[in-house]
Amino acid sequence: MPFVALDVRERFYQRVVKAFIEQYVAGNTPNPCLFCNPQVKWGILQSYALEQGADYFATGHYARIVPGENGQVQLLRGLDRTKDQSYMLSQLSQQQLQRSLLPLGELTKTQVRQQAKALNLPVADRHDSQDLCFLGDVDYRDFLSRFAPETEAPGEIVDLNGRVLGEHQGLAFYTIGQRRGIRISAPEPYYVVAKEPHSNRLIVGFMDQAGKSSLQATAPNWISGEPPAAGEEVDVMIRYRANPVPATLASATDDEFRLKFNQPVRGITPGQVAVLYRGEQCLGGGIIKSTW
Repeated sequence: MPFVALDVRERFYQRVVKAFIEQYVAGNTPNPCLFCNPQVKWGILQSYALEQGADYFATGHYARIVPGENGQVQLLRGLDRTKDQSYMLSQLSQQQLQRSLLPLGELTKTQVRQQAKALNLPVADRHDSQDLCFLGDVDYRDFLSRFAPETEAPGEIVDLNGRVLGEHQGLAFYTIGQRRGIRISAPEPYYVVAKEPHSNRLIVGFMDQAGKSSLQATAPNWISGEPPAAGEEVDVMIRYRANPVPATLASATDDEFRLKFNQPVRGITPGQVAVLYRGEQCLGGGIIKSTW
């Protein structure tokens, strides 16, 4: 089997790294992996493989692809729910999934390691990757300070009534739902509940003030090609590794969707992707724009 190396550094920078920096500068908290998959791994590597005559493109993601209706396929959660990566594949198109294989989706991580050891593969005991690949061992704050020094802009920390409580070191260095690192003395911990890029203010509140009942998401990717029906009850992941929470789909189009949660949810973050599930099936998701 021939080994082929493609130089995609410039396209990776333009489509993933540059977008990551721009989103942080704009006050959002992005997850670039979700867009690297459809634009680089599948958008470039799968396309190249198919052009060279390959039948399918296989990856090691813990998710499953199964036949659906009308010749389509469905994206399902991985059998090992502790390693499930269907969230990370939620932005793939129907066409990309139809020409993909996910052989680890029916296995647990333990079973995969056992098979790797039986084959004497040197990666059998390698630790799972956790951080963004282009950061390596560099903290994202240090990365932003180097490549986007404008993010180091101190400003006011205020409560929900506008009372000034302290000073932050740059909005990009905080995320919605964050508790640690705020460094403000209070009878109970403060949480980041919002960021205001136009005023460079970081807004904090107590736990009972941090929940939101609804969200709006834009640029959705619907894996079936059609948005689900308004009024449908779905499970929602507001970020990778978050526990799914129940919600009602208030509206859904090709351009946006709105969700109403059964109970207020903390940590809903603009720039992250809200991914919808119908049981085990991943329906797709969109970029969180606003909450209320």
